[in-house]
Amino acid sequence: MDYLWSPWRYKYVSQAAPTDACIFCAAAAGNDQETLVVHRAEHNFVILNRFPYTTGHLMIAPYRHVAMLCEADQETAAEMMLLAREAEKHLRAIYRPEGLNVGMNLGECAGAGVAGHIHMHVLPRWCGDTNFMTVIGETRVLPEELATTWTRLREAWSKGAA
Repeated sequence: MDYLWSPWRYKYVSQAAPTDACIFCAAAAGNDQETLVVHRAEHNFVILNRFPYTTGHLMIAPYRHVAMLCEADQETAAEMMLLAREAEKHLRAIYRPEGLNVGMNLGECAGAGVAGHIHMHVLPRWCGDTNFMTVIGETRVLPEELATTWTRLREAWSKGAA
């Protein structure tokens, strides 16, 4: 039998999720490198998913804590889409994916892991990136550490902000 070790996941699986803290509000107030914020704009910030589906899995979240897209003001919603376009540009340049998923899950029953604070996912995809490891083994194999991904994307944003 083969074993894959992912010690970075221990922190996640061994702690109960806080019920009153919003991870996006905490990240917005925290240290960018520690919280994995790769870019800050006027109304939103771009953050790496700490438990990604693929390398480069980004999320765009507003600074303002809102649970529904219709609660976000026009400037925030418009900037969110512009940041998604920028994220696509940077992810394509750095990782050369064959496609991307871009979207939002609004509400817990729609799949939102953090239902109280809207956020848009932008993640690169490659043919075959969902295989037996993910489907049967319930294990994701990522070729790059989050710190490296953070550095690469942070540099891209600082060099090529639109």
